[in-house]
Amino acid sequence: MKPNTYLSLSALVSCLGLFAVATVPSLSAAPSDALDFSITPIGRYTNNAPFNLSAAEIVAHDPATQRLFVVNGRDRRLDVLDIQDPSNPTKVAQVDMSPYGNVVNSVAIHGGLIAVAMEANVKTDPGLAVLLDRDLNVVNAIQTGSLPDMVTFSPDGRWLLVANEGEPNTYNNFGSETNGPSVDPEGTVTIIDLATGPATPIVRTATFTAFNGALPPGVRIDGPNATVAQDLEPEYIAISPDSTTAWVTLQENNALGIIDIASATVTKLVGLGFKDHSQAGFGLDASDQDGGVNIRTWPILGMFQPDSIAAYQYQGQTYLVTANEGEAREWPGFRDDARVSTLSLDTNVFPNAAVLKQTNNLGRLTVSRVDGDLDRDGDLDQIQVFGARSFTIWTTEGQAVYDSGDQLEQLTAAVFPTRFNASHSNNTLDNRSTAKGPEPEGLAIGKVAGRTLAFVAMERIGGVAVYDISNPFEPGLLDYVNTRNFSGSFNFATSGDLGPEGVIFISADDSPTGNPLVAVAHEVSGSTVIYQVNKRAFKREL
Repeated sequence: MKPNTYLSLSALVSCLGLFAVATVPSLSAAPSDALDFSITPIGRYTNNAPFNLSAAEIVAHDPATQRLFVVNGRDRRLDVLDIQDPSNPTKVAQVDMSPYGNVVNSVAIHGGLIAVAMEANVKTDPGLAVLLDRDLNVVNAIQTGSLPDMVTFSPDGRWLLVANEGEPNTYNNFGSETNGPSVDPEGTVTIIDLATGPATPIVRTATFTAFNGALPPGVRIDGPNATVAQDLEPEYIAISPDSTTAWVTLQENNALGIIDIASATVTKLVGLGFKDHSQAGFGLDASDQDGGVNIRTWPILGMFQPDSIAAYQYQGQTYLVTANEGEAREWPGFRDDARVSTLSLDTNVFPNAAVLKQTNNLGRLTVSRVDGDLDRDGDLDQIQVFGARSFTIWTTEGQAVYDSGDQLEQLTAAVFPTRFNASHSNNTLDNRSTAKGPEPEGLAIGKVAGRTLAFVAMERIGGVAVYDISNPFEPGLLDYVNTRNFSGSFNFATSGDLGPEGVIFISADDSPTGNPLVAVAHEVSGSTVIYQVNKRAFKREL
C-alpha cells in the first residue's frame, strides 16, 4: 500500500488532538487496562476486471501454503493469491469453476481441503459444494440445496455446512428468468460429514419444514403464498467451538435458526426482535434531504436482519456476534419495501404523521410496507426499517447483550463529514441515509495478545471498524480504517477499495510474518486488501 492512501480514526484523532470519545460522544472506549490495537493496510491485489461485478467477494486462507483463495463471481472462478510477502500479494493460480454452476458464492478451507459453494445455472435448482485439494484438483462435487450462499467448516474439520438460501425466481405467474412459472425453493442447510473422507462423505439436509405449522413469534414471513420453509432464507453460519451446534442467520426473516449438527436438525427458530430507534444512542440519519449529517432518534423500529455471524467464548459461555446489514425483498411480482411518504400512518399512534412524512424527516426513508399494521386496518402502527446499522452481541438463545447503537454512523460522520453515508458507487453525502446507512455486512473475530477483537466491514461507505469485544457486555471501539479514496469526483478506477464483503482474521501463529493479519475482499472494486493488526500497551485516560 502506498502511504497516505487511507484515512483512519486514529489519524483523525491525532489531527484534532482529541481522543475519539471526545470527538464522537456516543462511542464507548475500550477498557482502560486493555491493549491498544490498530490496523494498517500493508498489501493489495486487484483483479483486472470491470467494477461492480463481484470480482472479489469472499476470501479464505490456507496457513500451510500462505495462499488466499478469493471468490471471483464475475469470471466464475477462484483466484489464488500467494501472501508469503503480505505486502505484495501475487496471483499464482486460478480455478475455473464454470463447469459446476453459474455463480461462485463462497469458499472455505480446513486442513488442505477447499470447499466452494456453486449456484446452479438455474438458481432455483440444487447447487453444489465442490471440494478441492491443495493441488487444486477436484475431489468431489456434492449436491446441496438451492442457491448455496455460504460454506464453512466446523472447528474440528469434521463437518462442512452450507447455507442454501433458496430464493425464488419470481412471484409472477407468468414469465421469469427461465420463462416459466414461479419457483420458490425451501431454504435449507446441507450438512456434510467428512469423517469417512471427502470422496465418500455422509450428506444430510437440515430443513425447516417442522415449522410450517408452528411458527415461533417474531419470525418474519412475508413471501406471497410461501410456506415457512420456503420463506426462510439461510444466509450465513457460525459454529460452536466444540463443533456441535450451528447458528444460521435468516436475514430477510429477522431470525436465527439453531441446528444440532450431528442429527442435522433445526432445533429452534428465534425471532430477533427490534432495535428501538427512539432511544438515546440508538438514532439514525433517516433522510438524504435534511441538509447533511443528522443522526437523531425517531419513532421507528429496526429489524436486525443480520448477514454475517461469528461465535466466540467468554468465561466459558459462547456468544454470537452479528453484522446487521438488513435486506428487503425485491422480486418480480413482489417487493416488501416502500418510502414512508407513500404509506398511511395510524394518526392515533403518530399524531404528527404529516410532519414525519416530510422529505427532510422520514418521508424518504425505506421501510417495510408489509410489517407494522398490527390491527390490520390498512395503516402502520409501527414503522419498521431494514437492518439496524450496527453490530450486536447475542447469547446462544438469541438474547441481545450489546448493540453498537448509532456508533457506526457517528464514527463515519466524524471521519468523513462531507461523504457521510455515501454509497460504494458515488461520493454523495447522505446517499444511503434513507436505506441502511453504512450497511455493516462483513465480520471476523480474532484473538490478539489475549484480547478478542471484532473486525466489522461497512459495505457502502467502506472501511473496517475494530472493536475489543473481550467482554461481550463492554465492547470498546479501537480503530476505523477506510482504504477508499474520496478525493475528486467519483471514478471507479481511482476510488480505491469499494464494497467490502468477505472478512477473515489470520492469527499470528498462522500468519507468514508472525503478525496477526486481516484480509478483506471488496466485491465492487475487485480488490483484496491485507491489514496488519498492531498492538501496544497503554492506559487510557477518559
